Amino acid sequence: MHTLKNDRWIAEMAAQGLLEPFEPHLLRQVGDRRVISYGLSSYGYDLRLSPKDFRVFRHIPGTVVDPKQFSPANLEAAPLHRDPSGEFFILPAHSYGLGVAYERLNVPSNITVICIGKSTYARCGIIANLTPAEAGWRGHLTLEFSNSSSADCRIYAGEGVVQLLFLEGEPCAVSYETRQGKYQDQGEAVTLAKA
Repeated sequence: MHTLKNDRWIAEMAAQGLLEPFEPHLLRQVGDRRVISYGLSSYGYDLRLSPKDFRVFRHIPGTVVDPKQFSPANLEAAPLHRDPSGEFFILPAHSYGLGVAYERLNVPSNITVICIGKSTYARCGIIANLTPAEAGWRGHLTLEFSNSSSADCRIYAGEGVVQLLFLEGEPCAVSYETRQGKYQDQGEAVTLAKA
């Protein structure tokens, strides 16, 4: 039987290390400041963006990005800005950026996690282009964002940026951990493409 896991299951599994740190409520306000919601929702978890690392693809005429031989020179670090609204990175118009999740995931061997974008960012033209965290994967997810709008956009650090959906399936023959996947145990920093 294949099921989408609910808030009770997510909370129980978080107590066993599924998500660290774990916010058991969906927060929309921290102190006197409104935030883009993060934490536990009915059938998912709204993950936060880490303030530690955000990189934007540089436009270098004549350069071709090669996923088999990815060059760190294709990216430049984005500065972290602060104002009364919070901490944020700027994703320029019509550009692509990579960030990293604040929470660390430890995916059980019968679960696959799908990341989807949040409507608050989608309405600003930000598309979250995320790959699944497979059964047995652990670490801080590298998050990918495309700004499809003609305006620069803030991406807030320490606030909700994507939602995780936890899908249970029949146990797999070979998990990500068993096959020693190349993105296992990512730290709280952007992990570049590996061939």
